[in-house]
Amino acid sequence: MTTKYSIQRYVGSGGKHEGSEPIVQVQAMAPAEAQDQRTVDDQRRSTAPLLDGMSFHDSIRHDDDRGSVTEIFDPRWGWHGDPLVFSYAFTIRPGMVKGWGLHKLHEDRYFVLSGEMELVLFDPRPESSTHGKICKGYLSGSRPRLVNVPKFVWHADRNIGTSDVVVLNFPTIQYDHSNPDKYRLPLDTDLIPYSFGNAKGW
Repeated sequence: MTTKYSIQRYVGSGGKHEGSEPIVQVQAMAPAEAQDQRTVDDQRRSTAPLLDGMSFHDSIRHDDDRGSVTEIFDPRWGWHGDPLVFSYAFTIRPGMVKGWGLHKLHEDRYFVLSGEMELVLFDPRPESSTHGKICKGYLSGSRPRLVNVPKFVWHADRNIGTSDVVVLNFPTIQYDHSNPDKYRLPLDTDLIPYSFGNAKGW
């Protein structure tokens, strides 16, 4: 631990001590600085804790002088056990939030094509080791990767960029238009200990 010191000078009549030098008193002070904590492991992966059942998978982008090709989802990666059965795209305008939402029968699997998105999750599952916890993850077109949202977890998607965020979703079941597996709470609900401030959405 580093100790800081303050130096105070006490000057008597005539500006001098009885000797020829001013009196100098050194006092120890409590350290004011705080060292940053480690945020990545030895493989440069984030050490931020995820909710039970949640994971990321870094995708691969190939660049050359013509442009790029990005691999989005391949079952051979072994990232997620459920098959690819349905997909759709959605957008979120800058500053807007979609949420809170929860699914009881399926998981979401997100991939951001362009823009920047903050994914906020709250775990209400009583049997989960992360029960009552808030988790935040970030996805962007500049870092292609997949993330899954487990069943029975509240989640909200917030555009934190300056342009529309474009998101692909690969839910683990097909959408049932007659009986949607979608449950909602308002953004300002008291049931989730998180605030989006003045952000708008539903």
